[in-house]
Amino acid sequence: MPRLRRLPLCWTCALALMLGTASSPSQGFDDYQLPSLGAASTSVSNEEFRLGRAWLRQFRAHAPQWQDPIVNDYLNSLVARLAPHSQLGSLRITTVMVDNSSLNAFAVPGGVIGINSGLFAFAEDEGAFVSVIAHELGHLSQRHYARGSARAEQTQLPAMAAMLAGMLIAVSGAGDVGIATAMGSQAAFIQDQLSYSRRFEQEADRIGLQAMANAGYDPEAMVRMFAAMQRMARLQGGTPPEFLLTHPVSDSRLSDAQARASQLNIANTYTSDTLYDMMRARALVSIHKNTPQQAASRLEQENAEEQAQRYVAALIAAHNGQTNSALQTLDQLARELPDYGMLPASAAAIALQAQRYDDAITRSQRLLRIMPNYLPAQLVLAEAQLQRDPRAAFELLRDMTAQHPENPQGFNLLAEAAGRSGFNGWGHLARAEHLQLTGRIDRGIRQLSIAKDAAQQENDQQVLTRIEQRREAFMEYREALEKF
Repeated sequence: MPRLRRLPLCWTCALALMLGTASSPSQGFDDYQLPSLGAASTSVSNEEFRLGRAWLRQFRAHAPQWQDPIVNDYLNSLVARLAPHSQLGSLRITTVMVDNSSLNAFAVPGGVIGINSGLFAFAEDEGAFVSVIAHELGHLSQRHYARGSARAEQTQLPAMAAMLAGMLIAVSGAGDVGIATAMGSQAAFIQDQLSYSRRFEQEADRIGLQAMANAGYDPEAMVRMFAAMQRMARLQGGTPPEFLLTHPVSDSRLSDAQARASQLNIANTYTSDTLYDMMRARALVSIHKNTPQQAASRLEQENAEEQAQRYVAALIAAHNGQTNSALQTLDQLARELPDYGMLPASAAAIALQAQRYDDAITRSQRLLRIMPNYLPAQLVLAEAQLQRDPRAAFELLRDMTAQHPENPQGFNLLAEAAGRSGFNGWGHLARAEHLQLTGRIDRGIRQLSIAKDAAQQENDQQVLTRIEQRREAFMEYREALEKF
């Protein structure tokens, strides 16, 4: 049985039991502004959506993010595998990753799922990792915050704003202050909700367990996670930490999960131990960036798949400037595991890091012929093309950001590519999008004005039309951000 390490106390996942979400339509580059307020019966859920998306932008402005497109794509693939079985309807999930070695995952309104890099470090098998994501999706799908007591209806939105503000502070590194902000002024409200939390936790468990089984994962992994949390709680003694106050792991909850897991049939069993171990390798190298050999030692001690151990050795070789050795190992692994697009993508990224731009372009283009929409390869290709053919990078990034309108890195690269290609209106518009996505909305609005002036000089009517469309959305973003 895979071993789950002791879970550090981190409270932000507690938000999940109180935060709801509203379904939103699929969004493209031309139309991804926040939904307008509808009738009174739906205004609260729309406001939850606004607050959650505003929080996401503030998160990007303040929290230490873990920028790893390969791992983020993997996380998105897990969410996509679980989502059809999680009662989410048409809700579109956005994922974020925190550069923090403690175990944590969280869900906020608007369909945001976040994880710490430490979640990979502590969950030694994919099932344990997936169980955390499935549970958080269960909270989102059931809108547990919005289903609070009727007596609390008038305080829901102020409470949510306070909780989200505290959560933002906590994930930014000031944990104690964040807990005080979130737990202090809203203590009575939260106490009211604790009578519901056990029911909500059990509901999220049941949805998560069923989603895991339907998606091909063994639901027993969630039971193992609960058992580890329960052991931690008993070892702690004294006052239970905030995490367990809001995610109580009682004997009855554990028994209920065990009973339900044992009754579920796993559909089309899905396993990817080697792939997961490779993602863990990337996480551990990030966590131990100053002493990356610790990542290799950790995987070896935990009997990770042999190919994953070779993969981490390649990452370490690249870190030490041994580019040829790293690329040789990755190329061999790619021949052995041809279905793992992340292997040639890793090689292309290492070539880019070593400023071997032509090699990075060749490797990325080769992979994209097989996986045309693979975002990690697109990002490497665009960044390499900036050094060789800025116009080609501009064309690629314009299409890519239309498909991924919540990706700040894409807009940052697009702004640079547009500037180098002489499309100044596009460049300033992309810069404005990057600013608003990273919580700097006032600067983004000012950048829209600069974009308008540039587009008028270039007589670019397409950009002028888009700027006017986006200005209204930016003003809505600013109104939501003012609640923090």
